[in-house]
Amino acid sequence: MTTYVLIPGADGRAWYWHLVVPELRGRGHEVVTMDLPQDPAAGLAEHADAVVRAIGDHDQGQNRSGMSRELVLVAQSLAGFFAPLVCERVPVDGVILVNAMIPVPGETAGDWWANTGQAEARSEFAAGQGRDPAAEFDLLTDFFHDVPPAVTEEAMAAGPAGPAEALFTQPWPLSAWPDVPTRFVQGRDDRFFPLDFQRRNAKERLGIDIEPMPGGHLLALSRPAELADLICRSKPSS
Repeated sequence: MTTYVLIPGADGRAWYWHLVVPELRGRGHEVVTMDLPQDPAAGLAEHADAVVRAIGDHDQGQNRSGMSRELVLVAQSLAGFFAPLVCERVPVDGVILVNAMIPVPGETAGDWWANTGQAEARSEFAAGQGRDPAAEFDLLTDFFHDVPPAVTEEAMAAGPAGPAEALFTQPWPLSAWPDVPTRFVQGRDDRFFPLDFQRRNAKERLGIDIEPMPGGHLLALSRPAELADLICRSKPSS
């Protein structure tokens, strides 16, 4: 049995994974979700704390049942910056990055955009699709373009949420990516982090190939069953 720890991205809400949770449980796995801190001062360590607490709460129940399990972190987007910190504190069997940001030592999430050339990649991808390459970021256009209308409506009704400001100013504290088998799942239609851009980041920063699938940036909302299939398809490999 595998326990998948589903870590949301910039939105910070466990709700992001609500369609994937039953898919994974239906495949016989355990799932851990959590809401992330909304305090603007909550940085990388505080976000990792929230994940560790959620795992601990789950483990108390598992320990009573006496069941063993593998533990795999699934990190969406911005969670790529703080999920690795969890690996330093909890025995983890694997990490699956989903449309994620990959940090390097000393880099802040605020600097990551210019360091990786994200703006240029986004503009080039937009131009290739016949969209305005100079258009400002738009939540519906860039994130929700392939999410079903009912799910989009539910997300919008929940009100604004977003990442803590401190996440973008704190240097990534690790000296290297944790020595944990890591996979990288990427949406082919991600307008925010385009496929070729992510393929380059994964190869240059982690030395791994991406696993593409249909869908945009919010795969857990647009294609939950297909994402669950890919998550479960194989164990993370070294």
